[in-house]
Amino acid sequence: MKIKQCTLADLEELAQISVSTYFDTFEAFNTEENMRVYLEEAYNKPKLTKELQTTESAFFFIQIEGETAGYLKINWGNAQTESIAPNGLEIERIYIKAAWKRRGYGKYLLKYAEEQALVMGKSSIWLGVWEHNSHALAFYQKMGFKKVGSHSFFMGDDEQTDFLMERQLG
Repeated sequence: MKIKQCTLADLEELAQISVSTYFDTFEAFNTEENMRVYLEEAYNKPKLTKELQTTESAFFFIQIEGETAGYLKINWGNAQTESIAPNGLEIERIYIKAAWKRRGYGKYLLKYAEEQALVMGKSSIWLGVWEHNSHALAFYQKMGFKKVGSHSFFMGDDEQTDFLMERQLG
């Protein structure tokens, strides 16, 4: 198992894994049109290029036997998407390919994000998770996260709710 920080050279693979993992996770809960619109807006190459170039963000691939199984995106400082924790680190995405799910790789990426937060001197880690993503909610609660708020998230024209969850670092 290897963690590799993504660079612009990884843009094509990052775009592909972003679309495939998001689609696999959420397509059953959303209309085809809303999924198409969201995926085109959220994971297009110009947007991902900008995210890769943001100084207070980082992407990391998790690779198993040379294959990328998933990725992590973290934000800190002004790159955080919400003002939840001024001295916190946001885990914006932990996405694992369907074939690699339920093998502990999401937990490994979560621990890696926590290590990054501690190196940076952060006091907490936080994230947003869709209120109906029962597997993710159970996972994050098991890992010690507590709900600290919520916000609206738009999947095309469908307004959904994300729970904001935080865990203090000790």
